[in-house]
Amino acid sequence: MSTHSTSLGMPTAPPKGYPADVTERLDADAAAIIARYPQSRSALLPLLHLVQSYEGFVSSDGILYCAQKLGLTTAEVSAVSTFYTMYKREQVGDYHVGVCTNTLCAVMGGDEIFAKLKEHLGVGNDERTDADEQHPATLTLEHIECNAACDFAPVMMVNWEFFDDMTPEKAVDLVDRLRSGVDVTSTRGPVVCGFKAAERILAGFEDPRPEAIDGGGPAGPASLEGLKIVRREGAAA
Repeated sequence: MSTHSTSLGMPTAPPKGYPADVTERLDADAAAIIARYPQSRSALLPLLHLVQSYEGFVSSDGILYCAQKLGLTTAEVSAVSTFYTMYKREQVGDYHVGVCTNTLCAVMGGDEIFAKLKEHLGVGNDERTDADEQHPATLTLEHIECNAACDFAPVMMVNWEFFDDMTPEKAVDLVDRLRSGVDVTSTRGPVVCGFKAAERILAGFEDPRPEAIDGGGPAGPASLEGLKIVRREGAAA
């Protein structure tokens, strides 16, 4: 069972700032992000993703770095990073596994999937598994809010890539493959990359996966059902 768990607050260790070599490595990327915006403070969200791509969470040092780069206080940066749930307060595993437990996904099986994964992995909500010889990759399990994919309920996400029409059995197979270090392809196209790599993409840098360019595919039958009904009934706005 994992001993890694999160708390509701920010990290308590006082920020010391990144080492010089880390700061130098981040500075070029930070400058590219900030240059996209007429007001530098508008770059805070992608800049938080950038520091998260380095550490795997938003640490006190990351908050200090963002504040210094944007001329903000650490309190201002902390307020933003604690408001949005995609910014994590403790180390995330190699894969962040989210199970939608909002209303429709829950009644379609999301609650059952989440309960099964907690039992199978031996972790609770927002906790991280440990690595071992059989499972070299770690993962963090979290129940998450609506992913706006209700027509494919129940839905899971791994590092923000969709896995549609899930079952408890499919979910267990998915996490076992992830922990074993096997490449896993999302329902909508791309091979799932590591959490830190996904965070760099969210910071606004190019996705190196060629299949991600055309990822997503066409709308599924469930998404088009409403349109079919409208056309069949001759309805109009």
